[in-house]
Amino acid sequence: MTARKELKKHNKWKRLFYSLLGFNIFIFAILAALIFWPVSENKISPVPEPNTQDSSEFVVRTTKQNLNELINAYIDQLLVDSKHRYYIFLEDDVHLMGELPVFSTTVPLSVHLEPLVQDNGDIILKQRSISIGLLELPNQKIMEYMDKYLNMPEWVTINPLEEEIYVAVTEMEMKSNFTVSVEHIDLEANNLAFRIKIPYQSLGIDTLDLD
Repeated sequence: MTARKELKKHNKWKRLFYSLLGFNIFIFAILAALIFWPVSENKISPVPEPNTQDSSEFVVRTTKQNLNELINAYIDQLLVDSKHRYYIFLEDDVHLMGELPVFSTTVPLSVHLEPLVQDNGDIILKQRSISIGLLELPNQKIMEYMDKYLNMPEWVTINPLEEEIYVAVTEMEMKSNFTVSVEHIDLEANNLAFRIKIPYQSLGIDTLDLD
């Protein structure tokens, strides 16, 4: 009887061991799938043809401090009903700081981006460095989380595969029918310039009267 009890006890511990081993393998497989699952690519919509109505253009220059206040005021309004917040700081580069939910908790997010002005007046923010707390995750996976959880304007597209953010400044919705495009950005020199197009019609000017 004693030998039979010992055998049953041995078999019980053996089953528990294999059950625990199988559970650990299952958890590891899930984590590996979350980390290394291929990221999706966001398609950037083609920029519509510019409005050809008569207008005048003005180049407005500003500073990092003024633009930073404007950007974060806009973000505060955008994120009123959002669970996850982020802020933009214009330093020698564009610094995005916020938080992301990972594994049932929230961890700090820090992304440094280089602004590249495009010929059409939009901006591409190229990722220079990125971190999410003490976790070591692939850069593309972090940007995929950003795209999933951070509420962005419709004219901002996060592209995890290219590790960049496309900012379609020319597609911003304005209460007036002014249009804005980026002329020049040099954050280190604190030199920022924007081109503003003001249609004559928005000022009540009939171009037929000018002919």
